[in-house]
Amino acid sequence: MNDAPFCRDCLTISASLLAERCKACGSPRLLRHKERDSLSITHVDCDAFFAAVEKRDDPSLADKPVIIGGGKRGVVSTACYMARIYGVRSAMPMFQALKLCPHATVIKPNGEKYSKAGREVRQLMLELTPLVEPVSIDEAFLDLTGTERLHHGSPALTLARFARKVENEIGISISVGLSYNKFLAKIASDLQKPRGFSIIGRVEAADFLADKPVGIIPGIGASAQARLAKVGVTQIAHLRGVELKTLFEALGRDSQRLSRLAWGEDHRKVISERETKSISAETTFETDLRSFDELEPILWRLAEKVSRRLKKSGLAGRSVTLKLKDKDFRLITRTRSGFAPTQLAARLFDPARQLLKASCDGTAFRLIGIGAADLCDAVDADKGDLADQSVVRQAHMEAAIDKIRDKFGVGALQKGIVLRKN
Repeated sequence: MNDAPFCRDCLTISASLLAERCKACGSPRLLRHKERDSLSITHVDCDAFFAAVEKRDDPSLADKPVIIGGGKRGVVSTACYMARIYGVRSAMPMFQALKLCPHATVIKPNGEKYSKAGREVRQLMLELTPLVEPVSIDEAFLDLTGTERLHHGSPALTLARFARKVENEIGISISVGLSYNKFLAKIASDLQKPRGFSIIGRVEAADFLADKPVGIIPGIGASAQARLAKVGVTQIAHLRGVELKTLFEALGRDSQRLSRLAWGEDHRKVISERETKSISAETTFETDLRSFDELEPILWRLAEKVSRRLKKSGLAGRSVTLKLKDKDFRLITRTRSGFAPTQLAARLFDPARQLLKASCDGTAFRLIGIGAADLCDAVDADKGDLADQSVVRQAHMEAAIDKIRDKFGVGALQKGIVLRKN
């Protein structure tokens, strides 16, 4: 094990344990930690990902606050770090974000562009280890155990090289958390963003966690925090001293797992493949909508989006969920399940349409969404049977429409419902 710090910019190993800057390039970004070369579980998080991609593609935005989001009625998808200085945060309503930072540049999300950049980062991760567990488009856990000979260096050095490669080849920055389990690696990656590299070792873990708020533990949300506060538990150190019976009353069946996390114990493995649980699409309106006639064509367009995503993924759904959010941000979900696997927009739309009709009682809605769940392989989807041959006709019709749209664009052919005037 080498305790000498190395430079995260030029990767030079310092000759002095006490060096404050790299002698080769002058950088202050020296990585030192007594357990640095014995740890191999990492969490990698792209910094302000959507905004970073936009700034990469438009250098004129480099020194400007940027918010990725849609319209005054939408929410913030991502805010760059300059915008965050003004208090702008992800999931914040756009009107509130623009009050805090009225001079920000607002850009509508470009999912295709971000997905491409995310895939490029993921491919570089897979060059390090096959044990990559995606968490979202811009973050993942990696297990670099046993890769020292392959990469001619410790996992920490390999990750420093990786961070430089992402910046040089993809044009965005990442933050890295390195530890001995997933829980602590995730916490570490948030400590020094952007362009961070933080390490939490075994020796320091319990002391490091002690004064942290209990909300830092995944699974302890706002309501659980409120219940714990009633019994005097606000910090992780408090959690360690509470009897399991009291914890069970406050946290339920998950109390033992959460108690172990409070001591820095997390035995979850990095899993290279995660099953997709649902595929969905949603949209937020510029003005609230109440009537079924206004909402129905929007639901159809979303059903077509979900259908396209299912087909592209080779998956089919056996349940459909309708999602509505009212003007007071209350979320309503309704589900129909138990039907034959389908990828077809019409088959997804029909049950969702019935759920929508039952939900339209004069309530003003600001968002609508539809999702396909209970997913399975599409090999046996939409085959029909002797009692119902209509599904086969629908499948042939949608396949023909898909070919036309692939050639001429999504807007080349539309169903009449989409053209209805609201």
